[in-house]
Amino acid sequence: MTALLITGIGELTTNDESLGEGVGGRLRDAAVVIEGERVAWVGSSAVAPAADERFDATGRAVLPGWVDSHTHMVFAGDRTAEFEARMAGEAYAAGGINVTVEATRSAPDAELEQNLARLVHEARLGGTTTIETKTGYGLTIADEARSARIAGRHVDAVTFLGAHVVPSGADPDAYLDLVTGPMLDAVAPHVSAVDVFCETGAFDEAASRRVLEAAAGRGLATRVHGNQLGEGPGVRLAVEHGALSVDHLGFLSQADIDALAGSWADRRGGSGRRGTVATVLPACDLSTRMPLAPARRLLDAGTVLAIASNCNPGTSYTNSMGFCVATAVLQMGLTVQEAVRAATLGGAIALGAHEEGWCDPQGVAQPAVGAIRPGSRADLQLLDAPSATHLAYRPGMPLTAAVWRKGARIA
Repeated sequence: MTALLITGIGELTTNDESLGEGVGGRLRDAAVVIEGERVAWVGSSAVAPAADERFDATGRAVLPGWVDSHTHMVFAGDRTAEFEARMAGEAYAAGGINVTVEATRSAPDAELEQNLARLVHEARLGGTTTIETKTGYGLTIADEARSARIAGRHVDAVTFLGAHVVPSGADPDAYLDLVTGPMLDAVAPHVSAVDVFCETGAFDEAASRRVLEAAAGRGLATRVHGNQLGEGPGVRLAVEHGALSVDHLGFLSQADIDALAGSWADRRGGSGRRGTVATVLPACDLSTRMPLAPARRLLDAGTVLAIASNCNPGTSYTNSMGFCVATAVLQMGLTVQEAVRAATLGGAIALGAHEEGWCDPQGVAQPAVGAIRPGSRADLQLLDAPSATHLAYRPGMPLTAAVWRKGARIA
């Protein structure tokens, strides 16, 4: 097995506080050894072991590859007109999703696959090494199943989002029966989790509860889109059902924040309950001109925070995790180290991918992602900068100089 030594790292973010200093476990003048698909060694460049190949980082920063834990990238069509209307003052409503549904249903498989592959390639060039994406733009049994199959060929985790909106012309009760029955049966072999848009204009509390219970009945993990357009039951339902994450979170009561923090206090206390990650989507908040999620309050309360792109054609047409991190620092009150951790290890926890043995869509067990430590998957990015601070110090600049995924250089 060939070993690669990456040496001369000016600042290495490990996300393991036992290996380095402060939030992110940072090391100066560091080195990493990769063997196969895994990290084999981490430490000081001065005592780095020999390896078959050597890469000199020349004093630049290395950090884990981004983990984008919330995207909607299987789609066709364009919603530029909707975006333009929002920028002119029109309020965002969930109904625009049906525009993409119509286009996606009409698109051949090859078009959907080509568009997804393009978006994944863009994300990889920007340092994203782990990607989740959702179905949710088909909303028929056949279209949701094909979306899941196509997604599984390109991303690391696939989530069923048949409960995105009720499609135009459908009876809400009949559609809910479809989502929690035959549609779930059709997609279950291709997905690892089920999501529900618990929001005004989408699915109310009772309907959302049915979706979550149906998912649990099939042994699938759960997620919730919640509290995007206003306060509501999304956070409470997510915590109650042990969801991996609840995402958006622009409108939170103190009770919501306490519930999310409490889910992690219970877990740390040995209750056996699963903590629910609070996933914030800064690019979406900006694109919809909604309040930015209170990331600082969530983190200070003791929640585990994730940052994701929410890449989709209507409300967040970007897969730049660097942009999302910069926004979280400049406008949401996080430090650079906190934002980087949320966009790497936080996203991994939101996918259940931070521990050894999680499975990709092909059912292949994977090493843990989101950190750079011995045994983790060798997913790293090199910045053309001496520290991760430059992600916010020089916002919008293309700082990703090299990317390794599963030990292989991909950019």
